[in-house]
Amino acid sequence: MAKRILILLVLAVAAAAAGFYFGTRKHAPDPAADAAVQQLFATKLPDLKGAEQPIAQWHGKTLVVNFWAPWCGPCVEEMPDLGTLSHEFSGKDVQFVGIGIDSAQNMIAFEQKVKVDYPLLVAGYAGTDLARAFGNTAGGLPFTVVIDGAGKVRIQKLGRIAPDELRTALKGL
Repeated sequence: MAKRILILLVLAVAAAAAGFYFGTRKHAPDPAADAAVQQLFATKLPDLKGAEQPIAQWHGKTLVVNFWAPWCGPCVEEMPDLGTLSHEFSGKDVQFVGIGIDSAQNMIAFEQKVKVDYPLLVAGYAGTDLARAFGNTAGGLPFTVVIDGAGKVRIQKLGRIAPDELRTALKGL
């Protein structure tokens, strides 16, 4: 009887470990393909004033792309940190861009309450497809991608990004 309990206990621990392993792998961003960077730089999105903004205008700079939405608590919480970092790296060939997964009306209402000093572009729910191209298969927000000046993806972060983590990465580029 004790031998059966021991075997069941070992099997339960192995099943829990396998579940944890595959569960965390499912939600970790997949590696971004070069096609995702090309797709991003071929994209034009309206800003909050309705003017089309080609992402290609920032080609050659280190680009910090933050996929967010006004209804996403962690997105809203990290906005001040991203604003501070945007200011800190403004003269260093680094461009921050927020791609909103919501309507222009909701994003404008948000920006009237929380001032953001980097461009906010309106992608609507189609922005989720762009985030998926960068490996965000879970479709979660916030999702941040850092692309260096040569067009190589350096960071993919699903969930709130720590300011020190992003600062360290940007200083290394």
